[in-house]
Amino acid sequence: MSHTLTSELPAPLQPAPPVAAPRRPKWGWIAGLLFAALVVPRLGNDYWFSAVLVPFLVFALAGLGLNLLTGYTGQLSVGSAAFMAVGAFATYNFALRQPWLPLPVSLVLGGLVAALFGVLVGLPSIRIKGFYLIVSTLAAQFFVQWVLVKFGWFSNHNPSGVISAPRLELFGLDFSSPSGRYLFTLAVVVALTWVARNLVTSATGRNWMAVRDMDTAAAVIGIPVRRVKLQAFAISSFYLGVAGALWAFAYVGTVEPHGFDLTRSFQLLSIIIIGGLGSLSGAFLGAAFIVLFPILLSHLAAQFLGGLIDPANVENAQKIVLGSLIIWLLIKEPEGLARLVARAWASRPGRTSKPTA
Repeated sequence: MSHTLTSELPAPLQPAPPVAAPRRPKWGWIAGLLFAALVVPRLGNDYWFSAVLVPFLVFALAGLGLNLLTGYTGQLSVGSAAFMAVGAFATYNFALRQPWLPLPVSLVLGGLVAALFGVLVGLPSIRIKGFYLIVSTLAAQFFVQWVLVKFGWFSNHNPSGVISAPRLELFGLDFSSPSGRYLFTLAVVVALTWVARNLVTSATGRNWMAVRDMDTAAAVIGIPVRRVKLQAFAISSFYLGVAGALWAFAYVGTVEPHGFDLTRSFQLLSIIIIGGLGSLSGAFLGAAFIVLFPILLSHLAAQFLGGLIDPANVENAQKIVLGSLIIWLLIKEPEGLARLVARAWASRPGRTSKPTA
C-alpha cells in the first residue's frame, strides 16, 4: 500500500536516493580562508575589525541559523533575537559562575540552552504553521525580554540589566584585541558553517526540505515530520544562541535585554530574504549587505551632500532603501543575492557548459 501511495506522488516529492555530491574545486575556499585568517589581520585596522568584520561574521552566523529553520525547513519565525538573547545570557552565566570552564565550552553550553528553549518554542509547530507560528515565535520574543528584565539573576543582579563580557582568553592566549576578537569569531563561524553545510547535504537536510515543500507528503513517505520540525528549531536556536554570545562577547562587549529586541529579529529576517532563502552563501551575502550598506550610504551622504542632511535622516533613508530592496527582491528575485551571484558566475566569460548525462 505504501509503495502505491509513494509511486503516485509527483516527482519532486519522491524520496531521492542518496547520491554523492558533485566534487567542486576547494582551492578557492581554502585560499579565501587563508586570506581571511593570515592576511586580513595584518592589513585591517581596529575600525574594520570592530565595526565591519566582526558584526558581519556574527550576522552571517545568525542568518545561517535562521536560514536552517526558515529557508530549509519552511518554519517561519520572528523570534530570532530571543534565541540570541538566551545564548548570550546563558554563556555569560556559565562563564561567570563556572570560571574554570574554557570559553568554547561556555559558548557550546550557551548554545545548548538556546537549543532547548528553541525546542519549547517549536512545540506549537507540530500543530500550527504559517501566520499562527509567527505569532507564537513573536510571543517568545517578548517573553524572553520580560524574563531577563524581571529576574536579576540572569544579569548578576545588575540594576540596569546589563551584562559585561569577560576577557576573551583561550589556552593562555589573549583575544581581547580587535584583531583577536575577529580571529576568534572567524574560527567559530567557519566551524559552524562547515557543520551546516554537512547537515544540509545529508539526509537531515533532505528531510528538512521535504517538510518545507509539503509536510503531508513528507509524512506519507515516512519522514517523521514532528521530530524534523523540532530538530530544525533546536539546531537553528543553537546557531542563534552562539551568535548572540559572540555578539555580546566579541562585538559590543556589554549588552542588555533590549539589545535583542524585535528590531533585531526583523534585521535577521531581512538578511536571509536579501541573501536568499535556502542558501548558505545567502546568509553571508545578506549579512555583508546589512553591514556595508549603511556605511556606504553614510559615506555617500557625507561626500556628496556634506552637512545638508541630518544624520537621523540618513538613518531613515537607510531603512527606506532597505525596505524597498526587500520588496523588489521578493517580486523580481525571490531567491535573493545568492541567485544573482550564481547567475553572474555561471555566465562569466570563458565558461563552457558541460553536457549532462
